[in-house]
Amino acid sequence: MDGPVVTAARRALDADDVNLLLPYVHADGEDEVREVFALVRTVRHEGTTAREVADRLLFETVVRVHRAGEGAPFTGLKPAGLDVGPAIPLAEQALADGDAAELVELLTGAVRSEAERRLGLALAAADEAATGVPQARRWVEAMLGLQVWAHGVHKAVHGGGHGGHDTDHEHPDEHEPATPDRGPAALLRDHPE
Repeated sequence: MDGPVVTAARRALDADDVNLLLPYVHADGEDEVREVFALVRTVRHEGTTAREVADRLLFETVVRVHRAGEGAPFTGLKPAGLDVGPAIPLAEQALADGDAAELVELLTGAVRSEAERRLGLALAAADEAATGVPQARRWVEAMLGLQVWAHGVHKAVHGGGHGGHDTDHEHPDEHEPATPDRGPAALLRDHPE
């Protein structure tokens, strides 16, 4: 248990200051965290086992409340040392040194690679889409796979805060509508299976 929320909870317990923990939860969850923190403070001095149980109660409560604020379910506390991939360490490094160059390089490289892979699948499927319904379905799956993925990436980039749900920059009128003269229906119109 070494994530930022549990780390903040440990710091708050060590300093006996719940305010060090409250920034990690939404305002709606603040009262619950304050109540559990106060309870934990009264029990921690009762011995090693009481301290461990009380600390775990606080950790689980604050992580659950934090996740609820993101609109995400609580799936339990995670053990320390989990591989979080390269993005979080590079984001932490960017925060520490004020330079996002390595983080930007990682993210743009990953997006470029995945966009090219998905485009390649769609183009390969498009070459055979006119030969029959199953082939057109493969093209539709690949084409929509690229479009939906790209939309999701764009939305994640412009979606706002930590949970990605506090700002919505969607502008549906900016997207070209589907028309009967585009796509697999047009390809199959003159080439029925």
